Amino acid sequence: MMSPSPRRVRKPRADSVLTQLRSRSWFPQCRVSMSARAVVHPSPVYRIEGEPSRRGDGIYDRMRSVGAHEVLIENPRHDRHLWNASDTEIEQFLLLVAHRIQDLKRDGRFKYVSIFKNHGTSAGQEFEHPTAQLTATTFVPRRVLYELRAGRDYFKQKERCVFCDIISQELQQDQRVLEVRGDFIALCPYAPRVPYETWIMPRSHDAAFERFGLARAGSMRDLGVLLRRTLQRIRTIAEEFHLVLHTSPNTLHPSESLGYWKTIDEDYHWHIEILPIISAKAKSYTFKEVYYSPVASETAVVRLREAKIEP
Repeated sequence: MMSPSPRRVRKPRADSVLTQLRSRSWFPQCRVSMSARAVVHPSPVYRIEGEPSRRGDGIYDRMRSVGAHEVLIENPRHDRHLWNASDTEIEQFLLLVAHRIQDLKRDGRFKYVSIFKNHGTSAGQEFEHPTAQLTATTFVPRRVLYELRAGRDYFKQKERCVFCDIISQELQQDQRVLEVRGDFIALCPYAPRVPYETWIMPRSHDAAFERFGLARAGSMRDLGVLLRRTLQRIRTIAEEFHLVLHTSPNTLHPSESLGYWKTIDEDYHWHIEILPIISAKAKSYTFKEVYYSPVASETAVVRLREAKIEP
């Protein structure tokens, strides 16, 4: 449970910019040559000021909603999305993501920085202008904790990264690989949570997206091309989707008690997950964290490969 932080004056939050985004236009002084940018969310879930002040409330924990919540403006043009923008524009957006993660991880209060894009009404899209969002939190989200623990356990048994092993097997079998571009691979996972779920991963091992991206900035062009082409394919099946970047927690300020920090650079592997939203008849019974997909990944890959997209 989190109680709101008191409001304090800080750097301009660019509310006027986002008001323009909501109204389908861009502020007058903007030009096409401008790159991607980050602005503070006009109604942030988390606020940068203060300490989390975590404390017990019986068996529960209570803390203030300290963190960061930003809108990442992908492009100055209203009609340029990640699937139809230029390679340079997408590259600039990816580098912006890397810089924002790196900057926020310098703050010891923040344990994790999430990057996500919700596109479409059913996905919870907020702004009509092309945007993604960033949150920096004083805790690691549960879904990421699952991955961290699973990756650590696999590494303990085999002394290898499970994601690297997945990539190796998928390349060898070539049944669920959608496309390979430079050092990156797009694939449909063996057991998808939703039909046409797609992951984009670097074939070179690295736990942290921002470290990889800023050390190998030139590779962001290949990643941008693959992301653009993958979204074009997915949009032939479904226009709405969730996109989430999974990267390592804040290793600049590691936890002294949580065991997954010890081998995280060896056992974790950053990646992008894209989950299309496809309307389907509701099932009579569902169970949390148990997923059913009527489309096998092998079938999904064939349909996505055959989709007509731009070069």
